Amino acid sequence: MAQDIDLKSGELLEHVALAAKAIRDGYLIAIPLEHHYAYACDAFKADSVRAMHVLRRDELGIAAQVLIADAKTASGVAREISPSAQALMKKFWPGMLSFNLRPQVGLTWDLGDAGALDQVSFRVPKSKFIREVLKETGPLAIASAAFAKQSPIRRISDIFVLESALAAKFDAGLLKKGALSTVLEADDRGITMLREGAITIDEIHAIAPEVSRQLS
Repeated sequence: MAQDIDLKSGELLEHVALAAKAIRDGYLIAIPLEHHYAYACDAFKADSVRAMHVLRRDELGIAAQVLIADAKTASGVAREISPSAQALMKKFWPGMLSFNLRPQVGLTWDLGDAGALDQVSFRVPKSKFIREVLKETGPLAIASAAFAKQSPIRRISDIFVLESALAAKFDAGLLKKGALSTVLEADDRGITMLREGAITIDEIHAIAPEVSRQLS
């Protein structure tokens, strides 16, 4: 049965230790992101990632996003990070910027696509709790707690899955509505904006004027 943890009470370090242990043991947990709740597991454990996709009833080939603790971690798990990409990470991480990057050649993650995409979506979240967990566990694979095409879940009590599916649910109360993350793709051809979200193209261009938009 999933433990219900109130992040607004108790000690942060105790909450972090509980979450980290569950992740290291291969379990799924529910966590609060900026504007919705999500499932999280160890990005290096393919069985855990697969269980997360099954829980969400995802179609085959859907890849999970990966949360990392800081921009420094990105250089260890991704290749071809340009100076402009590094500058954007420095400016907007932690925050609502997702970067689609090519993983390091030796990285054997299967985030749901069996590595076919040769690309991983990385982000550093604002939550201090989650960043502290990331320092203990390393990269986390995540996916929205809402099923595909459903509205984001902003209240943890709205997660309806078998209690045995999760080791713990970390409750931060009702989360505020907000824009989706801005998505950039970076490779040897440059940086392209795939989705304009919480961070506008003008804000991106203030740091990296050469960023292009994806043609619609």
